Amino acid sequence: MSRTVAVDGVQHAAQPSFALVGAGRIDFAPLLLLLPTAISLGSVSLYPILDGLWLSFHNTTLATRENRFVGWLNYRLLATDPDFWSAWRHTLEFTAISTLAETVIGLGMALLLVEWFAGRGFVRAAMLIPWAMPTVVTSKMFGWLFDGQNGLVNWVLRSLHLIGGNIDWYGSPNTALGTIIVADVWKTAPFMALLLMAGLQTIPGSLLEAARIDGAGAWQTFWRVRLPMLAPILLIAAMFRALDAFRIFDLVYVLTGGGPADSTEVLSTLTYKTLFSALEFGYGSALSTAMFATEALIALGFGIVIVRSMRRQGR
Repeated sequence: MSRTVAVDGVQHAAQPSFALVGAGRIDFAPLLLLLPTAISLGSVSLYPILDGLWLSFHNTTLATRENRFVGWLNYRLLATDPDFWSAWRHTLEFTAISTLAETVIGLGMALLLVEWFAGRGFVRAAMLIPWAMPTVVTSKMFGWLFDGQNGLVNWVLRSLHLIGGNIDWYGSPNTALGTIIVADVWKTAPFMALLLMAGLQTIPGSLLEAARIDGAGAWQTFWRVRLPMLAPILLIAAMFRALDAFRIFDLVYVLTGGGPADSTEVLSTLTYKTLFSALEFGYGSALSTAMFATEALIALGFGIVIVRSMRRQGR
């Protein structure tokens, strides 16, 4: 549909701003300009996903040089594989506990750092040091701290008479996963605090001032004003953190390697071992596809909750 514009008192027909030119004609110039970007994104994101999905329907093993189409066989084997379900359960447990702890701790840090106090800028900068550290360095550091023989954590707990002897933190199936969760929370909680602090700064100060005038205390102001306003941002930050936590690899691989007794085996380490140690590319691709499908379900669940939260606020 065309429109007219007046130039020097003369009516001129203006072309529409979209790609349709004339009746049934399309201007392909904008699409051609976007084509290089689309090809680049497709080659590094869409193609590997589709290729991995196609490979998951094959029995491809480099050790035996076998490569044949087997249909759903890899997925049927996956459904009855106890190693897969154990790693899947460990991954979900790690994701749920670490995301919840990091969100709660990050929110507390954000509430503290959003207020003014002497040295706030320095504290905000120092807060990001754990997050900025490479994960391998964090793994080694926590490996020394939680060492079963000479670790600092055991020494402190013995000095406080909280334990009677040394605990093999990451060498015991009962404590290894918890130790990894502690290390991940220490590293990533500052990042959550940074995101939530940005969200807190978007809340109008007039609302907080009105709450104080009405006699609301600190807890009431947080519960009635800040938390409802922060809810969508809080959920979005938790979603991104959960998706990132579900892909945990380096911390587990360096600290425990999936042991002891597979008690810290997660989907990423299991897939890595299947692909690059056992050289079973077909079954390894099925593992990665199952991991991708689980992440999609997590994102979908968070997305539904986020949309409902925003609708309640009228956004």
